[in-house]
Amino acid sequence: MVRHNNQLPDNLPQLQNLIKRDPESYKEEFLQQYQHFLSVLEIFRLEPDKENKSLCESIMFLAQIAQCYIEELKTFPQTIVDLLKTHSTTLDPEMRNTFCRALILLRNKNLISPLDLLELFFQLLRCPDKALRTFLENHIITDIKNMNAKQKDMKLNSTLQNFMYTMLKDANPKAAKMSIDIMIELYKKRIWNDAKTVNVIATVGCFSKITKVMVASLKFFLGTDEDDSKEDEEDSDKEADLKGVMMANKVNKKTKKRKKQLEAAKKLYHQAQKKKTKAVSFNFSAVHLIHNPQGMAENLFKQLQASNERFEVKLMHLDVISRLVGIHELFLFSFYPYITRFVQPHQRQVTRILQFAAQASHELVPPDLIEPVIKTLVNNFVTERNSSDVMAIGLNAVREICVRCPLAMNEDLLRDLTLYKNYKEKSVMMAAKALILLYREQIPTLLAKKDRGRPTEASVEIKPKKYGEVQAMDHIPGTEALLNAAPDLDVSDEEDDSDSEGGWVDVDSDEEPLEEKKKGITMVKNGDQEDSDGDEEQSEEEGSDDGEWETDSEADGEEVEDDEEEEEQEPPVKRQKIVKKATTKKASEESTAAATTLTSKEALQELALTKIFTDADFARIEQEQVKKKMTHNNRKRQLEKERSEFVKLDDIEMIYKKRKTDKEARIESMKRGREGREKFGYKDNRHDPFCSKTNREKRKTKNYNMMRHKARGKVKKSFRDKQLALRHHLMKQKKMK
Repeated sequence: MVRHNNQLPDNLPQLQNLIKRDPESYKEEFLQQYQHFLSVLEIFRLEPDKENKSLCESIMFLAQIAQCYIEELKTFPQTIVDLLKTHSTTLDPEMRNTFCRALILLRNKNLISPLDLLELFFQLLRCPDKALRTFLENHIITDIKNMNAKQKDMKLNSTLQNFMYTMLKDANPKAAKMSIDIMIELYKKRIWNDAKTVNVIATVGCFSKITKVMVASLKFFLGTDEDDSKEDEEDSDKEADLKGVMMANKVNKKTKKRKKQLEAAKKLYHQAQKKKTKAVSFNFSAVHLIHNPQGMAENLFKQLQASNERFEVKLMHLDVISRLVGIHELFLFSFYPYITRFVQPHQRQVTRILQFAAQASHELVPPDLIEPVIKTLVNNFVTERNSSDVMAIGLNAVREICVRCPLAMNEDLLRDLTLYKNYKEKSVMMAAKALILLYREQIPTLLAKKDRGRPTEASVEIKPKKYGEVQAMDHIPGTEALLNAAPDLDVSDEEDDSDSEGGWVDVDSDEEPLEEKKKGITMVKNGDQEDSDGDEEQSEEEGSDDGEWETDSEADGEEVEDDEEEEEQEPPVKRQKIVKKATTKKASEESTAAATTLTSKEALQELALTKIFTDADFARIEQEQVKKKMTHNNRKRQLEKERSEFVKLDDIEMIYKKRKTDKEARIESMKRGREGREKFGYKDNRHDPFCSKTNREKRKTKNYNMMRHKARGKVKKSFRDKQLALRHHLMKQKKMK
């Protein structure tokens, strides 16, 4: 290999390439460049605020080849670190950026520890250089992500989190804001998604004196994205441009430039479609990881009362407090009178305030605290002096509060609100009906009898809970369907065997044939009634575990009436027998019912403890629960509203009214209405569709130039034109003679 020593010192990229190929052969050139670096460095230290391009070139050269001469460049990384620590604020921006890039190169070659480098970069966030801060933020996030890619380095993460804890308390607002942004981004990327990160943000970020840090921390717990609306607007603009480009491509001349524009527009269109179809993900688990939610809620409420921040920041405080109170079921009694002051129809963002009031309600809050909120809400919203939309929103807000705290509603107020079910405006009427349906599932006794609906098995089983009461279940509701899942054939065979063995119990002491005793028994099997015509004495069946055979109550009633008619004619001894028989029968029925109930409860408990349920079993259980909520005429009722962790704003703002449709929806409805009917337009009543047309019909399809003179004839002529036409006609007649 031929070396050109006279050119190498001035051509650093070429020397760098040659050194990487053969480090030993070019060691002298390297040492020469290293001495040059040291001399330039001494010059730089005399005037650190001036730009020195030669130093930047030397540093980047040495960083590129540092892995080739590790022993000679042991102190090189620390030299750059010391330069940045000493002159971080006075350095030229370009030189500072070059130093950071050189350190990143050394970090990628494992020539500097990641902890030292990250601590330095966190300190450099104080620099008044926005481009550098953005660059460092991206590198910090990427570096920590790469270090935890295969396995989480808990020791390194813990050290960095402790350092971040001190950075959040930094007096420099830009450094603190960048630090909180890094922590939030690492949490979203599921790298630092542990309780320690969440509690650092909760204890330091939410109570920071820097407003931007506090707002970013509150938004983290709200799970909102700052740029959602901006991204939606940009997507809509791009989609509009796409339509214009595609239309222009149809009508304009086809060129290579327009073809590229069309391909780019199609790419944007597919990206927009993917964003639309992508499922929205909401991650609120950070609220659950807070160690001291009660203390945080109290401190946030104190900060809210003492702050002079903007109204939007106060709304964020209210939102976070209401979520903490609702999820962790906290006691913050002063929160409800505070939020009651803002429950006014003219209040800005009043629907969100109603949402916070509903979110902060739960079963453990004393009803006396929430009842004033509901009364204020009803007095200010649900009155006929307001518009129908305001009334509907008020009723929806009352319903959402009562979903979480049903005991807050008293009977008189509920019955007043249910009267709006006959209101003239549909939005108010539907909101009132939704409130009625809620209390049918929660506390039906508070409603008037006509509003409770048809009784079902589920409504009979409803037991309203008292304040603080917990209903512990000893079995899984709906597993009765699994007990009754045995084949009917086996049960009937067992019953037949019991019949043949004399399973029928004789109540009377008279000896009669077994067939005659069976004649008087009325049985119901699977809903089909078999009425007996005889007036013989009845006996009841024992030994039926399933309870499939039941004694018909109507038949019992008829027999009792027959017995009463015979009482006058029968002697006293016979009358005593009848009374004795009725008493014995009643006691036997009660004991059988109690035994059956006890047996079924024990069976359900044993089933819950011993059986592993399959998907088919869960499907049967769900079907059984739905059947319980069906009325006797098979009309399905609305199921109970499930309580979610957070109140959706749409549930409060939901107003039942016919919305204005756009042009596409109107055209689609018109097309649906035309289906199945004759084609509209001119109807040809000819018997033969292939016959010739009249001249008048042919004139409609002729070319206009052929019919133009006919159209002119219809125009009114002036007196002068008529005079000339007549003269011309008379002269023509005279010539013809």
